[in-house]
Amino acid sequence: MKKFLKKSIPLWMVIFIAFNSSVLVGLAEYYIMKKNPGQPIIKPAETTKNPEDLVNILKQEVLPVKGYTTSLKWKNLGARLVESGVIDKKKYKEIFTSEADGKDELKYLDGNWDEYIAINEKNSRFIVNTFWALGLVNKSKVLDEGPMMQEGRKNAGSFASTGGWTIGTKPVMELYSSREIIPLTFEQQGIVEKIAGNIFRPCCNNSTAFPDCNHGMAALGYIEWAVFNGLPEEQIYKDLLAFNSFWFPQTYVEIAAYFDKAGTKWKDVDAKLALSKDYSSARGAARIKQSVQGIPGIQNGGGGCGV
Repeated sequence: MKKFLKKSIPLWMVIFIAFNSSVLVGLAEYYIMKKNPGQPIIKPAETTKNPEDLVNILKQEVLPVKGYTTSLKWKNLGARLVESGVIDKKKYKEIFTSEADGKDELKYLDGNWDEYIAINEKNSRFIVNTFWALGLVNKSKVLDEGPMMQEGRKNAGSFASTGGWTIGTKPVMELYSSREIIPLTFEQQGIVEKIAGNIFRPCCNNSTAFPDCNHGMAALGYIEWAVFNGLPEEQIYKDLLAFNSFWFPQTYVEIAAYFDKAGTKWKDVDAKLALSKDYSSARGAARIKQSVQGIPGIQNGGGGCGV
């Protein structure tokens, strides 16, 4: 060994060894990245206390760039809404004028589509408006017998979800619970009512069983479509948590931060719990915001109650 160490190593051999070591390290790093896509981006942020990095992690979890895709298809839902008069296609086109605000989704108002319903940062407004239309016009026990009618049909037209609907071809109360777009059985109506009572939204303190704003009415419409298509209740909650997240991004990043602080990752959060009054109502969301002292860096888009 001493004799070997005393010998000089040729320069070409040093270069050869160094080159091959670099290649091996590079191949190892490539393999790791391939097996764990996204890890090099997220890993450094997890070990830092920089608020912006933490926000980016939470945003990736709550608002994935690729969006969220449900297991329900559009079919001819849009065309039936147009036919019912709840959607005026001309007015819709005036609202959705670019790809950035959902113009590409206008195709779903015609024909029969075998594509899955999906939501992302670009089309969240189209999704809330279209399911608002469905919840408003579909014949519903929630609308006919629930809190919306507590002061009679005359006053039912004064809520944000009714008086605020200005893009139909008929007066809003002629549209209200007027068509069986989705023919639900008595049993299915009961399931819709039960689920609706468990789902809240951060713009008010009412559940979806009292859909007095656009987000509540849209959630009702989606629940009806999901129940009609036989979607399990657990999955309906997951879908609506994703919808609410894109409609109220700031709020749900803060809720994710709250759960993360308690040791629960967003993917493991019980969707039904997150949508409950304690977290997703206006009062609940305010409590969460105070608890996490606000999370900077998220644009609060999609949370308005108008068309």
